[in-house]
Amino acid sequence: MFILVNLKAYPCDPIEVATAARDVAEASGARIAVSPQAADVARVADTGVETWAQHVSPNAHGSHTGSTLAEAVADNGAEGTLVNHSENRLKLADVDGSVRAAERADLETIVCANNPAQVGAAAALGPDAVAVEPPELIGGDVSVATADPGIVEDAVAAAEAVDPAVDVFCGAGVSTGEDVSTAGDLGAAGVLLASGVAKADDPEAVLEDLVSGI
Repeated sequence: MFILVNLKAYPCDPIEVATAARDVAEASGARIAVSPQAADVARVADTGVETWAQHVSPNAHGSHTGSTLAEAVADNGAEGTLVNHSENRLKLADVDGSVRAAERADLETIVCANNPAQVGAAAALGPDAVAVEPPELIGGDVSVATADPGIVEDAVAAAEAVDPAVDVFCGAGVSTGEDVSTAGDLGAAGVLLASGVAKADDPEAVLEDLVSGI
């Protein structure tokens, strides 16, 4: 079970969260990664925690002011990237372009999707994983695995029907070890979460609880 902590643009200390994630991962043997703002990728990677970008643009080197180049985040220590998060939606062609850009830079990819139908479409693009995250549950107190377990099961089935090699993660409202355990029981290979860790007074304690569900 993979735990990816997305720091979004929350006013947290990315180094504090990254250090906590590194320590909990080392102590538990769990796979935990942190996804900071692009400006913090190198600093977070320097802590030794597995580091992911929040986004990469579907372009190569060239005249692309304001883009997030896949090679740049890889050179700064990122090992993977989110694509098409609910808060940064892309057109399907650009999702495909971002996945291809990530592959070019040897980055793993998780493509986010709202529902099982989108999971199937995303899986057809050949990412490493697809994450189902109903937008209405993002940032809430109830995990998608509890609020709507059927959507997780249907997402797993949708990806399996298209490409069995694509893992399915779930996100939105995940905040406890019980949420992680339930997600695994429903067939998810990982979870995405943000506010549960990024807004916590004690990120390490939250992470320790999360890995207890693995």
